[in-house]
Amino acid sequence: MSDHASSRTPVPLRRPGRAKEPLWRDLVGEALRRERLAQGRTLKEVAEAARISMPYLSELERGRKEASSEVLAAAARALGLSLGDLLIRVHSDLTTRSTALSSGVPHRGGLCLAA
Repeated sequence: MSDHASSRTPVPLRRPGRAKEPLWRDLVGEALRRERLAQGRTLKEVAEAARISMPYLSELERGRKEASSEVLAAAARALGLSLGDLLIRVHSDLTTRSTALSSGVPHRGGLCLAA
């Protein structure tokens, strides 16, 4: 074994069959997008109301960016929500997914039925 190979940090192995826990940014983005679409509003409308750029809001919704609390509060307000309302939605989604993960039922988004 060469010195180069032995100096590498080992990569933790993923357990087969175990679903990956969702990331905070993914859950927040999904909640923002779901609320925006439920209101029938465009990215442009919400971004302007929140005073953030449309591309940045899009990246937030897709879970590509970690937003500051100020940006999250602005996005929530633009949707007529408080930051607490947004957090409640995210908590609900996380609880649903965590329950599915622990029960072995894969979460695919939307309705999840188990026999």
